[in-house]
Amino acid sequence: MIGVAVLLLAALVVLNLIVKPMMIAKFRAQNAPPPQTVSTVTAQFSEWQPEVTAVGSLRAFRGVDVTTEIAGLVRKINFKSGEDARSGAVLVELNADSDIAQLHALEAAADLSQTTYNRDKVQFEAQAISQATLDSDAADLKNRRAQAESQVALVAKKTLRAPFAGRLGITTLNPGQYLNPGDKVVTLQAIDPILVDFRVPQQQLARIAVGQTLRVTTDAFPNETFEGKVTALDPRVDTTSRNFQVEASVNNSSRRLLPGMFAKVAVQSGAAQRYLTVPQAAITYNPYGATVFTAVKSKDGQSLEAQQVFVTVGATRGDQAAVTSGIKEGDIVVTSGQLKLKIGTVLKVDNSVQPKDDPHPTPQEQ
Repeated sequence: MIGVAVLLLAALVVLNLIVKPMMIAKFRAQNAPPPQTVSTVTAQFSEWQPEVTAVGSLRAFRGVDVTTEIAGLVRKINFKSGEDARSGAVLVELNADSDIAQLHALEAAADLSQTTYNRDKVQFEAQAISQATLDSDAADLKNRRAQAESQVALVAKKTLRAPFAGRLGITTLNPGQYLNPGDKVVTLQAIDPILVDFRVPQQQLARIAVGQTLRVTTDAFPNETFEGKVTALDPRVDTTSRNFQVEASVNNSSRRLLPGMFAKVAVQSGAAQRYLTVPQAAITYNPYGATVFTAVKSKDGQSLEAQQVFVTVGATRGDQAAVTSGIKEGDIVVTSGQLKLKIGTVLKVDNSVQPKDDPHPTPQEQ
């Protein structure tokens, strides 16, 4: 009886201390959640250039619609649509025959007045005529000359010239066409360099100054960047929008940027700074703070486990966010799949697809 009792007691001890824990461990292993597939990235430092971004519109350095000041009939057109014109180049000649004839008549009258004045001056010196007569001759001479000069200006207006060098637009003008004062002949645009106008909130006023460099991009050339500099700040803030206008000059030696185009502007403001960055998709924002999941080795060192960490988020740039505290360089941060994680979840890393991490993203049309 004593031996049987001892055997039962030993069996009970073995069952509780050895068999039962083994069965519990096996049960837990069989019912443990499977590893969760996530993507990760290694937190690294990167150089950030502080920027002020805005949208604006391109404007010609000089631009005008060439018009006629006086009426006339088109005799000759000396340009072709779309070509370049130098400053002072003759664009259009109007019929000026009658005006030139009138000019010759006025010049002849001025020459006669000059002759009369010279003759009367000799007679005045001989005391043959009075001072009043000589003064009348001088006034008549000045009047004749002024009339001739006025006619010269009128004849000159019959020749339309380019007021500055630039590129001509498309014209529908034809020889023989009658032009009224103010009728458009052709547009003339000086586009190298080209100007960009954009507006910035008044909170950014201290970050914008004349001479700062900037980058300009446009949808017409999505893979190219054009360099420029801030040339002027409007001294007045719009009381409606509380924005102020900025003007910048952009190099356009290729002459592909045209006035009226929409442009995106990034003004480099201040010195470059160094931040520890991660994709914004890696950060989870909650009422009690911002967190990220990091991948750390398990106790047995055979797998990776999820560890939730509170972080302090600084500036953002495109798809990137700067983290000022909570993680360090080299930490493995989970970038996707956070919703199915909790502390201690076993991780399976698959980086075949990663969230965007572009500092200068652009919308993509599919």
